[in-house]
Amino acid sequence: METVQSLLNPQGNEPNPELEKPQSPLWSAMKRFPFRDPDFRDRREAAQAGFLMLVLASAVFGVMMTLVLVYCINIPQMAELERYRPNTTTELYDIHGNVFGSFAIERRVVVPYSDIPPVLREAILSIEDKNFESSGGINPIRLVGAAYEDLHSKGKAQGGSTLTMQLARNLFLSSEKTWGRKLQEIYLTLQIERHFTKQQIFTLYANQIYMGHGTYGFEAASEYYFSKHAKELTLPEAALLAALPKGAEYYSPVRNPERALRRRNLVLSEMQNDGKITAEEADAARAAPLGLRLEAPANSEAPYFVEEVRRQLERDYGVEEAHGAGLRVYTTLDLDLQRVANKAVLDGTATYERRHGWKGHLQNVLAQGDDYKHPDWTQPIVVGAYFHALVTEVDAEKMVVRIGMQSATMGPGDWQWTTHTKATDLATLGDIVYVRVTEAGPGGVKVALEQDSGAQASMMAMDNSNGEVLAMVGGRDFALSQFNRATQAQRQVGSSFKPYVYTAALESGMKVTDTVLDTPTTFQTPSGPYTPHDYERGSFNGSMTLINAFAESRNIPALRLADKVGIKKVIDVAHQFGVTSNLPPFLPIAIGAADMTLYEQVGAYAAFPNDGIRIEPHFIRRVVTPDGAPLQQKAPEMHEAVSLDIARQMMILLEAVIQHGTAARAAAMNHAFGGKTGTTNNYTDAWFIGFSPSITCGTWIGFDNRQSLGEKETGAEAALPMWMDFMKVAIADRPDEQFAKPNAPKKQLEVQQATEGVTPPIIVKPFTPEEAYEDDTQKEPSTPAPNKPAPSNPLQYKCLRRLQHLLHTRLRTALAIHAKQRFGPTRSQQQPRLGCIFLVRADPIFEKEFHAIQSLNAQHLHPGNFILASNQFLRSPDRTLLHWVIDVHIHAAILVLAIFFLQRGHQLTECLLLVRHHVREQQTVQQAIAFR
Repeated sequence: METVQSLLNPQGNEPNPELEKPQSPLWSAMKRFPFRDPDFRDRREAAQAGFLMLVLASAVFGVMMTLVLVYCINIPQMAELERYRPNTTTELYDIHGNVFGSFAIERRVVVPYSDIPPVLREAILSIEDKNFESSGGINPIRLVGAAYEDLHSKGKAQGGSTLTMQLARNLFLSSEKTWGRKLQEIYLTLQIERHFTKQQIFTLYANQIYMGHGTYGFEAASEYYFSKHAKELTLPEAALLAALPKGAEYYSPVRNPERALRRRNLVLSEMQNDGKITAEEADAARAAPLGLRLEAPANSEAPYFVEEVRRQLERDYGVEEAHGAGLRVYTTLDLDLQRVANKAVLDGTATYERRHGWKGHLQNVLAQGDDYKHPDWTQPIVVGAYFHALVTEVDAEKMVVRIGMQSATMGPGDWQWTTHTKATDLATLGDIVYVRVTEAGPGGVKVALEQDSGAQASMMAMDNSNGEVLAMVGGRDFALSQFNRATQAQRQVGSSFKPYVYTAALESGMKVTDTVLDTPTTFQTPSGPYTPHDYERGSFNGSMTLINAFAESRNIPALRLADKVGIKKVIDVAHQFGVTSNLPPFLPIAIGAADMTLYEQVGAYAAFPNDGIRIEPHFIRRVVTPDGAPLQQKAPEMHEAVSLDIARQMMILLEAVIQHGTAARAAAMNHAFGGKTGTTNNYTDAWFIGFSPSITCGTWIGFDNRQSLGEKETGAEAALPMWMDFMKVAIADRPDEQFAKPNAPKKQLEVQQATEGVTPPIIVKPFTPEEAYEDDTQKEPSTPAPNKPAPSNPLQYKCLRRLQHLLHTRLRTALAIHAKQRFGPTRSQQQPRLGCIFLVRADPIFEKEFHAIQSLNAQHLHPGNFILASNQFLRSPDRTLLHWVIDVHIHAAILVLAIFFLQRGHQLTECLLLVRHHVREQQTVQQAIAFR
């Protein structure tokens, strides 16, 4: 066999003619470039070769420039970055200036360069970009090395990005690893370096970078991880924060403490190698623990109040501005009273539960093992707090439970109220029990057994003089149910409706000393004979004054008065007091057979001590931009609900309830009070609405499914004690206040005036080419889209489009917030491009409606605007997402059902009644009615 060498040179020095190929003179000439041979410079082949090489070079240059234009033509100009306003956190302040809540798409606190301490700056530069101060933004050696690694690893694992390149990518580009994106990144980096100083670049980076757990920027991260400002950080803390930009979730000290510790120590080593710290400082910092002091969860003290503020901000200023413009919202909340209200509601429901004994029926999560996390475990463990705890060990004499990472042991004294002597009679391994924290400190946590059988309660308090809502509790546990029972739950009000009946009677000319009969009677109504009875069946008091009949809450006198003046007159009076709920003109309405909200009742009752003036309860005093400019704001609505004379006569009746009526136990507080109890049939709802000269407070207790509270659970028994616990603190600093005397001048009110401020701030974001798709929030056309039938009813069509817009706004905002918090900076390819994202609850009762919506091809509502996610998605192991879905999908279900029935030609009020019949859960029903 011939060798390769023999083929190349079979005769030794002579070339093999079989292997030689003829070459063109032009190619031979090109290989002799740059034509320095004297005998070759003037030859014709040299000229042709030079021309051809020039053409090739021009082509290569043209291709490169085309690539640059393709990748860079749509990237933003630096002028956009100069006016760039990042998403920042909207903060809520109480009346004392304390921050109690916030919400944001990106939780960020923007700080200037001077507030970034040197130790943090040095730590960041040591690990991210050692040559930041001297380089032009590009490190060619790192880029070449990264490209080499990418080629040999057949991937793109190496970035080679400087700090400025990271800033460019985070501000303008996606996180995909492509050569085109890297080219754009380099171009933007050079532009940023040209237009901004190093201090400005570093400040932008320090405020923009994602730091994990929904926080952006080092200031927000410092507050989250260490509960302090960035300028107060120690060396180990600064090194830990500097370690996070590499992979905020991967190196999270909360989820992966060991990994975070190794990365922090790497930062310390780099700082030591750079001469930023000494070996002794580095060793001491390495020996220090992570030292996390996680910030308390946002909105944990007044979550229902925060939600009401959020809804109003979105309604007044828009979703983007409310969540991302860094607004400073000065609210009406008194945080001290809010804490009192929280305790009163929790203690009141716990007392009710104890009265009815141990019921058991506990949820068991043994199959979930150590992965189980209850939603309320995110709350801080403090004395007096209530938690759902996991039973990890149980025997006859003790029960060991776990709350998050904390364990506590209960003994027989902690469950004595149950009348059971053995813990094994109460719970088994893996059960979820309800407990109250009795001790919490360095020595551990102690708890006592309580019970959560499903009873709910709500409370709302407002300042009589100006309508400001001072405290609000919408339920027992916001982590389990975001439904606000103070503003959204329409429940039968029972005898708490009677003030409107007696007001109508006084307006018709009666006096408080007039008499009315409390005797058996039958009323003739359009639906047939109606024979009422009182709370105490078979007990009648005969002739009674209006004062005594009202104080003792007698039903038949109230019905006689309503029948005399006319039920429509009573309903008109209720509307004068600001009641907006639907009140059908039936006589039983006079004794509370009507559904109303606690919000309506508190606002209405406050008119009595206000000498007949009703002020709309409101939650916000003023809103300002981050620069301090006030935003435009409407003044609360105020009108005369009833005359001064009638209001003061009604005060005699309302005070009598406290002095010798159904709420007489409150008289022991020795203060000027008025109010009214309320109890419904079968004891399903218990109310007390009462007031002092300065504050009106209302309480309600019941079950969401409207089951009975139990025998004798009246407003005085179940609701009044919560009201008393709150009012004891609320009036503590005003012991001598009194109601106005009969001949005193009319009360002067201090109502907030409208604010003439600037227009809402606009969040300026850098434009990215991926955002150049059709805007799904554009204004609605004045006429239906082509190829769609014209709406038969323009008002109906307007309602339909409004509902569709509400669904889109609610879900898209919530989805964006969750994605930012869960996955870090969202990229355009991750963001929804359809009008609405709808997450379907795993509940077959909605299946019929969803199939109907999918078939609406010929209707005005485009079915393509909905993505109906499958049940498998909702069963995903992402518990955070499932918890978020609970907050969102119920609202979405109501809107979708409303749209569905509007499509079928139903009127809006009829539509909501149909929703009631198509939704089983009482909580969802209440939201449907409240939506109207």
